[in-house]
Amino acid sequence: MAALMQKSALTRPAVASRAGRRAVVVRAAADRKLWAPGVVAPDYLKGELAGDYGWDPLGLGADPVALRWYRQSELVHARWAMLGVAGVLVQEVVKPDVYFYEAGLPQNLPEPFTNVNMGGLLAWEFILMHWVEVRRWQDYKNFGSVNEDPIFKGNKVPNPEMGYPGGIFDPLGFSKGNLKELQTKEIKNGRLAMVAYMGFVLQAQATGKGPLAALSAHLSNPFGNNILKNIGTCTVPHSVNVQGLEIPLTCLWPGQQ
Repeated sequence: MAALMQKSALTRPAVASRAGRRAVVVRAAADRKLWAPGVVAPDYLKGELAGDYGWDPLGLGADPVALRWYRQSELVHARWAMLGVAGVLVQEVVKPDVYFYEAGLPQNLPEPFTNVNMGGLLAWEFILMHWVEVRRWQDYKNFGSVNEDPIFKGNKVPNPEMGYPGGIFDPLGFSKGNLKELQTKEIKNGRLAMVAYMGFVLQAQATGKGPLAALSAHLSNPFGNNILKNIGTCTVPHSVNVQGLEIPLTCLWPGQQ
């Protein structure tokens, strides 16, 4: 009897401890922001990633290895999209006479790039971007393996977390503060930029105007210039001739070219 009472006394704290842990988990789940009220996040989305709101209807992140790669891909696309959106808007403000969809043509480039060989430029761009992407893949496969400069040995970046190298890439020292909050802001702005850039492209294909010009046209006549009026219209030509090279084009927006 005494042994039974002693065993009961020993197990009570363990049971209480487990109950306490469950309560903490329940409270954490209740406090977590999700993409819609009352939804249940998948088990593999634990809220550890910045911008994780439990949204994965296709279950693409169920594989933890794939989830890591998807996050790195999302980061890269988000950063390029933010640069692209800012570039389109600034270009339309500074040079409103140049249509952003044609800004990359040789005749629309600033000096001394108007006479540059576009084929050679694209070849160099492909080589350099390929090199950068291979290095990024190596870092993904073996985190920290590409921290050192391959040419100037001894120059390294701290790289505390994959996708956030720090060092010279953080000259203002933002990462020394609340890094998780900054990461969340970045990915949220990046997702918005990806949607915005896709909207810029579709809008340009349908109207032949930049985002600011299209916005101005819509505000001046909301019922005459809107998405419903532009369905079935495509202003993109079948091809464009760049320095003697005929490049075929396509329209993502459903319509006749």
